Amino acid sequence: MSLKDIINNNVTHWISGEGPDNEIVLSSRIRLARNIEDEPYPNQASKEEKQSVSKRVIEAISSQKQLKLHYINLADMPELERDLLVEKHLISPVHAREGYEKGVFLDDNERISVMINEEDHIRIQVLTPGLQLDETWELASELDDLLERKLDFAFSEKWGYLSSCPTNVGTGLRASVMVHLPALSLTNNIGKMLTAVSKLGLTVRGIYGEGSESNGSIYQISNQVTLGHSERDIIDNLNSVSKQIIGQEKQARQYLLQEKESEVIDRIRRSFGILNFAYKISSDEAMKLISNVKLGIDMGIIDNVDKKVLSELMVLTRPAHIQKINGKELSISERDIKRSELIQTRLKM
Repeated sequence: MSLKDIINNNVTHWISGEGPDNEIVLSSRIRLARNIEDEPYPNQASKEEKQSVSKRVIEAISSQKQLKLHYINLADMPELERDLLVEKHLISPVHAREGYEKGVFLDDNERISVMINEEDHIRIQVLTPGLQLDETWELASELDDLLERKLDFAFSEKWGYLSSCPTNVGTGLRASVMVHLPALSLTNNIGKMLTAVSKLGLTVRGIYGEGSESNGSIYQISNQVTLGHSERDIIDNLNSVSKQIIGQEKQARQYLLQEKESEVIDRIRRSFGILNFAYKISSDEAMKLISNVKLGIDMGIIDNVDKKVLSELMVLTRPAHIQKINGKELSISERDIKRSELIQTRLKM
């Protein structure tokens, strides 16, 4: 697959609707923050210093031919295409902002991304569908080891891997799962769950991480700090909590079927009707409606829709994707019309 193919590919691997426990866990992510010894952090570096970092990282990765990664210079990309990568969760919103010497390496199926000169010199990310934290960690760790053979990472015997962000000092590991929790929301138990999760050393964010809001009952759950905890401890804790959340969401879904069957069926079918017949649908409304219909598929209430198609719509209906698919920038009203058309076309597949 060429670099152009990656940019133009509208479907990304992690949202395939596959993987273990995929009815609740949309994806698993491992991210490692690394910095090069004796180089200033990106937020303190000059253009020339960032160029030096970028050159060293590009050379290190390019020398590892077995990785088969493609480099993208973000400075050369239109804003719309940078936003597209954010919507696919391949780069962060911070990384998409204009700036010098920012880049990213991607593999063909968009499972691996390596961000250069984000908040740290290097952010290694591996993203997989479903609950696969162990497998995801193994791949990220292998990539980290390959790069560490070529680059001297900033490391302290006392503090571990050093980072521009204090919460990343230590292992530099951020493990997270993206979960779909509509039943806990509908039964008004989501607040209790979020409070319990925070007491277990985890943090809950919206779909696009720090500073974003939950939409469509989708949440990102990740470890809060890395200092004083081993990689194994962090992953085991998140795995354990994820399985508890899966159990609670399943119980809430069973409760809805037993105690609120007519109400939940009506909600799901109304959402399905709007998706199929509305002339205009906003991005936020689309996520809420798709969330309801996905719940209907997972609960067996709707059986004539391909689950993979619906999962993909969670990304395809975002603003940058709508504009990319239509080949031009669109006004908000135009996007809402085209979004509705896209949804109705895909639901007939």
